[in-house]
Amino acid sequence: QVQLVESGGGLVQPGGSLRLSCVASGSISRINAMGWYRQAPGKQRELVALITSGGSTNYVNSVKGRFTISRDNAKNTVYLHMNSLKPEDAAVYYCHADLWTLFRSGDYWGQGTQVTVSS
Repeated sequence: QVQLVESGGGLVQPGGSLRLSCVASGSISRINAMGWYRQAPGKQRELVALITSGGSTNYVNSVKGRFTISRDNAKNTVYLHMNSLKPEDAAVYYCHADLWTLFRSGDYWGQGTQVTVSS
């Protein structure tokens, strides 16, 4: 069984910073891409940032230059460093991993962590 557990969300003022972490655990053979998605109330879930196993990254335009995704393959962990946060960044942030277990490949999600940006 595979679990993705996020941490690091919370309340921050506009212009502030947060770092989200997501640890994947369980019978993992290989992790391909890992990413962060977010969903605000009344909106569809959107991809925020993606990082491949080789370290290539991709960002939604609205966070380019402010957010940085990174990963520690030895720890099966992905991070999202968020700077210059804006009220429109407020959402539930979900970790995602495309990975292989001992038996199959699949998409796995974390439970989500709330990010609130407000003064």
